[in-house]
Amino acid sequence: MKALPVEPSNVPVAIGSRIRAARQSQRLTIEQVADATGLTKGFLSRVERDLTSPSVASLVTLCQVLSISIGELFAAPETHHTKKDEGPRISLGGDGIVERLLTARSERRVQIIQAVIEPRGRGESELYAVDCDVDVLHVVQGRIRLILTNEELELHTGDTVTFPGREPHTWINPTDEAVEVLWVLVPAASR
Repeated sequence: MKALPVEPSNVPVAIGSRIRAARQSQRLTIEQVADATGLTKGFLSRVERDLTSPSVASLVTLCQVLSISIGELFAAPETHHTKKDEGPRISLGGDGIVERLLTARSERRVQIIQAVIEPRGRGESELYAVDCDVDVLHVVQGRIRLILTNEELELHTGDTVTFPGREPHTWINPTDEAVEVLWVLVPAASR
């Protein structure tokens, strides 16, 4: 079988910002990385700005010092795009609510749920908790009442409240208008 010829590309691969991000996430200065790798600060600065490309040997050394794999520098980022009103419908309970998952189903770090609540729609009749560390409720449009164990909060368009994810709560749309909210769960709620 004949191999298909592949023409080399002259398009440079931009890895500098990923190298910089790896260095900064470890709270290392360019000087510290230069000392550990034997490369100059000026060279490392040019690499981070994609003004020069390191040799394979320099790249291997740099990745070892930054504790990252070479493959991480070239991997395409995982992205998930949800178009308006196209997120899969889910149901976390309640009456008069349409919920859509805006983040990927496989995303475990965070979960964003868009909810449109009909007039007088409500959550569970009993307080309930979500299995996550942090629960954030942001009101996109309208007004909603959040009921917690020891307090009730009236939230209006643009308001946001953050509370522990395992805190028992429920909610109600006390108005004759639909309400749109975003629930942000960190990490994503357990299934």
